[in-house]
Amino acid sequence: MSKEQTQPGIPSLPSGEKPTQSSVPLTASHEAATICPPRSSPGSPTPADPATIGRSLQIKGEVIGSESLYIDGKVEGAITLHGSRVTVSRDAQVSANIIAREVVIFGKVSGNITASDRVDIRSEGSVTGDVTAQRITIGDGAFFKGGIDISKTGQQEDRIVGAEISANGAQTAA
Repeated sequence: MSKEQTQPGIPSLPSGEKPTQSSVPLTASHEAATICPPRSSPGSPTPADPATIGRSLQIKGEVIGSESLYIDGKVEGAITLHGSRVTVSRDAQVSANIIAREVVIFGKVSGNITASDRVDIRSEGSVTGDVTAQRITIGDGAFFKGGIDISKTGQQEDRIVGAEISANGAQTAA
């Protein structure tokens, strides 16, 4: 390579001029940073990871947001996460109305649940309150006491009022 030829993307200096601090091109390091973005640290949340309320945390008030939430502690108040998923763990205790796209319950919930898609009460879950959703699943051994509104998009709602399902599977209507 002759003195006049340079590497592609790096400006050349006039012949005989020595590089100074101000004449050194910064574009090469900047381009490398944009091509290879910094890696996230191990264990850092990704968009698919839900936010978590840890086992030792107690929240009193409103929880509002647009990302999924995993509850392992205690929440009292209201949870509004339109378009997201709320998961209530086995050890969690929730005394709140929940509004979300999807609600999965392994623990105890006392309050009304409104889901734009589905509610899933697992076998060890407990719900006391009304549920409104397009789909609902109640596992064997789960406890449910309240009303259910099954609403399908564009169709009239079907309603079961005051249903109670306990661990023995017996159902009564009020």
